[in-house]
Amino acid sequence: MEEIEKSISFDGRDIRLKIGLLAPQAGGAVLIESGDTSVLVTATRAEGRPGIDFLPLLVDYEERLYAGGRIPGGFLRREGRPPDRVTLTSRLIDRPLRPLIPQWIRDDIQIVATTLSMDEQVPPDVLAVTGASVSVLLARIPFYGPMAGVRVGLVGDDFIINPTYKEIRNGDLDLVVAGSPDGVVMVEAGANQLPEHDVIEAIDFGYEAVLDLIKAQKEIIAELGIEQAVEEPLPEDPTLIEFIRERVAEPVKQVLSQFELSKVERDTALDAIKEEHVVSAIAEKPEDDPLQLFTAENPKAVGTIFKDITKQLMRQQIVEEGVRVDGRKLDQVRPVSCRVGFLPKRVHGSGLFNRGLTQVLSIATLGTPGDAQDLDDLHPQDEKRYMHHYNFPPYSVGETKPMRSPGRREIGHGALAERALLPVLPSREQFPYVIRIVSEVLSSNGSTSMGSVCGSTLALMDAGVPIAKPVSGAAMGLIREGEEVRILTDIQGIEDFLGDMDFKVAGTDTGITALQMDMKITGLPLKVVADAIGQAKPARLHILEKMLEVISKPQPDLSPYAPRLLTLKIDPDLIGLVIGPGGKTIKGITEETGVKIDIDDDGTVTIASTDSEKAARAYQIVQGMTRKLNAGDVYAGRVTRIIPIGAFVEVLPGKEGMIHISQLADYRVPRVEDEVAIGDEVIVKVREIDSKGRINLTRLNIHPDEAAAARAAANGPIP
Repeated sequence: MEEIEKSISFDGRDIRLKIGLLAPQAGGAVLIESGDTSVLVTATRAEGRPGIDFLPLLVDYEERLYAGGRIPGGFLRREGRPPDRVTLTSRLIDRPLRPLIPQWIRDDIQIVATTLSMDEQVPPDVLAVTGASVSVLLARIPFYGPMAGVRVGLVGDDFIINPTYKEIRNGDLDLVVAGSPDGVVMVEAGANQLPEHDVIEAIDFGYEAVLDLIKAQKEIIAELGIEQAVEEPLPEDPTLIEFIRERVAEPVKQVLSQFELSKVERDTALDAIKEEHVVSAIAEKPEDDPLQLFTAENPKAVGTIFKDITKQLMRQQIVEEGVRVDGRKLDQVRPVSCRVGFLPKRVHGSGLFNRGLTQVLSIATLGTPGDAQDLDDLHPQDEKRYMHHYNFPPYSVGETKPMRSPGRREIGHGALAERALLPVLPSREQFPYVIRIVSEVLSSNGSTSMGSVCGSTLALMDAGVPIAKPVSGAAMGLIREGEEVRILTDIQGIEDFLGDMDFKVAGTDTGITALQMDMKITGLPLKVVADAIGQAKPARLHILEKMLEVISKPQPDLSPYAPRLLTLKIDPDLIGLVIGPGGKTIKGITEETGVKIDIDDDGTVTIASTDSEKAARAYQIVQGMTRKLNAGDVYAGRVTRIIPIGAFVEVLPGKEGMIHISQLADYRVPRVEDEVAIGDEVIVKVREIDSKGRINLTRLNIHPDEAAAARAAANGPIP
């Protein structure tokens, strides 16, 4: 293939597309670059496997540590299980791409994006999103594109396209918007409680840049003489479609209009209709009947057609009658109930959130700084103090299947809830704990991710975490039939399954903290996106009101089983002194007091224990070891050892000086033991600190006021 390079500039930040140079045996390949960040994205199509009845699209994002000039750790010294951030980037590429590939395709399609170089300024994820579109076009895979993605940051009052990591960290918005020529197809955002109109303006700003990238892709394929592939779907049997429609339309309508039915009852009734009116009717026909022959060759055709008919009837009911399958109005939230302190206080905090049949139990655990998660990937952030994990067991939807490690969906939902709550968490200085939330989905019927946001807010407040404001969330849906568009508030499972959009909005009463929009259609105008964001606000506030009825502010006290943390700052040059050779000193302190001690590189020492007295003792030891003594300071110390020429006195925890026999009294002392004994409290003054750091003490020339102050300091309050 001819080598082509095209460059697009956004405020001086170039995106470069290089084609025809790498991966010649892939169906399509592009090297997309910005700054020193380079991502190779390939698309390959292979013959489909027998029996597949879905679009087998696989998207893999790969990070190699060589891209940042690093060698992996561990015994093998190579990349292993992908970090969560890699999984999330795979999802970020997949979500805008999937609705733009015809759903009837049954060939295997694989997108592989590999970061080859990274300058720690330009995030590679949005480059990979655009690169996926280019590679699909080059591979001549049927595609309702082109598609592109950009990141929008907000620094001060200015929006920025594809901000650097520093600009993202210092700004109030991290938004990724992807779109096609038909409109916005995906939104992913974290925000610092931004008003709705600011977020809408940011999406509009980003989509304008998306259109520039789409234009560039069209120019590339035109220059290469590539026409977008068009393939017709496999032929359907109109006779079978009409046969099924005639028999099921009316009974399905009746089921969909029985608003009192539960999810299980509705699903059971629909299955019964399919079995009784279709499957049994076809089975009764002669073996040589065309319907018998067609369904024998296409065993999944009946289920697919029945689903399509049910989908049409449900959408028709919403569009024409404005009524949903459970009888709610389009903007109505299901019944909400909440509880806190649901579990014993050995669990540091718990919140149970119910919305309709969706039920999420969130548990908060407080840990020490040493419990922070180390991040070993290409990105600048090297640890996480807040971790949000989401579990979705099969019983939550009444099913059975093997329990595995978290999949992409679980990781993605946990990350969304984490992003929604990050803006309201206290700073490290205000609350030095590491926080872990686990959201257990106990029952699912739509929007469990937003249920986990609400349940986790309750758990955080129950645990006594001083969050700035409580956060709630709601999932919005959409039905588009021709020119008719209906936005649905708080969608349930069937509306998500048969609808066109899943738009999750989380935030406080002040503004938005997280967004995630996924489409099943090829794009939406910005006005519809704005309407969905606007309709979500009263739903969020309604849910928030129900939450605040249960707990209005964080608990004043932590669980008695949560660790108590004391922090002090020491000179970083003294860290080695506290640790000691081979960790001997710090190990001795922890063995004596039973506490856990974490020391940061900046000299922050954190002492954790459920026993406040033991924590205070460890605090005093570390403080004493690292406190700088000056000549003339007066202390109340305790005699620890006696030798012929003097006595050793612990003036501060872990720090000793010696009183020479000549400094014990203002008269001649024949024997040290005549003046002091081991264990005696003595008032001493620092006479000098010699060149070797040895502390020389005296009992002479100490004013009574100095002695009184020293005794008061020694018996002062526990820190």
